[in-house]
Amino acid sequence: MFWPSEPGERHLGNIRQITFGGNNAEAYFSADGKRLIFQHKDSVAKTKGCDQEYVMNIDGSGMHRVSNGQGRTTCGYFIEHDQRIIYSSTFAHDTACPPVPDPSLGYVWPLGRFDIYSARTDGSDLRQLTNNLSYNAEATASPDGKRLIFTSTRDGDIDLYTMNTDGTDVKRITNRIGYDGGAFFSADGKRIVWRAAYPAAAADTADYRRLLAEHLVRPAALELWTANADGTGAHQVTHLGGANWAPYFFPDGKRIIFASNYEAPRGGNFDLYLIRSDGTGLEKITASVEFDGFPMFSPDGRKLVWVSSRHSRVPGEINLFIADWRD
Repeated sequence: MFWPSEPGERHLGNIRQITFGGNNAEAYFSADGKRLIFQHKDSVAKTKGCDQEYVMNIDGSGMHRVSNGQGRTTCGYFIEHDQRIIYSSTFAHDTACPPVPDPSLGYVWPLGRFDIYSARTDGSDLRQLTNNLSYNAEATASPDGKRLIFTSTRDGDIDLYTMNTDGTDVKRITNRIGYDGGAFFSADGKRIVWRAAYPAAAADTADYRRLLAEHLVRPAALELWTANADGTGAHQVTHLGGANWAPYFFPDGKRIIFASNYEAPRGGNFDLYLIRSDGTGLEKITASVEFDGFPMFSPDGRKLVWVSSRHSRVPGEINLFIADWRD
C-alpha cells in the first residue's frame, strides 16, 4: 500500500507500507538489497506474545519465520553474502517470553540473558556464537562479512565488542562506564557509529549501576558517537539531549541517519534526522506526529526502510515502511 509523504518529508518518495498489524521492528536489508530481516509479533500488547525473527522480500511478499519460535529474539542481520543470518535469543536460557520490567522503574530496557546465533536464511543449521550467561545482542556485520560488532555485559558493563562470524577472536572496543549499543559499520568498514549513555554525575552512576545489577538500563539520554572500527578515535556526534539512537551511516560515510525525540524529550514522538559525522548539518527527515525509527539504507542508497506507527489501525501497532530516497 502506497501513502503520500507528510509535508516536510521531501527526501521520501513512493512511501510503501509493507507490513500490516502487530509489532514490526528493526528491519535490515540483505547485501543484495532484495530482502529484509526483522522482528515481529502478532500482538501489540507488551505482555502478550514475543518477538521472533522473520525474512521477507522488500515488497512485503514471502514473509516467513526464521527463528525457532521460542523465547524472545531481537537484532537480526544478514551475513556471509546473504547465505546466513544472525540474531539474538533468550531461548537457551528460557523458552518462555521474558517478563516485562516493573513499570514503577519508569522507561527501562531489559538486559536479560541473550545469546547470538547464526543460521541459514531458512532458519536451519542453527549455531550458537556466544555462551557466557550475559546479555549478547545488537549485533551487525562489517561490509566484508568478516566481523560482527555487538553489545555485551560479559565484563560487568554494557560495552561494544567485535568478533569473527563464527564467534571467535572476541575483542572489547569500548571501556567507558555507561551504555554502548546499536553499532553499525560504515560502508567501507573503516568506521562505526553507535548510541551511548554515559553517567554525568555520581548520582547518575549510582542509578546506572543499580539498574545494571537488575539487568536493566534506562535509555532516556542517548547521544551518537563514531570511532574507527577498532574503537580508537571515539568522537561524540550529537549534543541534542533526549534519546538519539538507531544511527546508520549514509552510503557515502559522511552523514548519519538516526531517530530522536530531542524536540520533545518527554514524549514518544520520535522522528528521523540526518547529520554529518562531524555533528553539523542537522536536518529533519520525517514529520509524522507518530513514531518513526530504525532507519536503514539499501546498499545502493536508493531506498530507505524504517518502522513507524503512522496509519496504524490500533494503538501500539508499528509497521515497516520503505521509500525511495531523494537526496
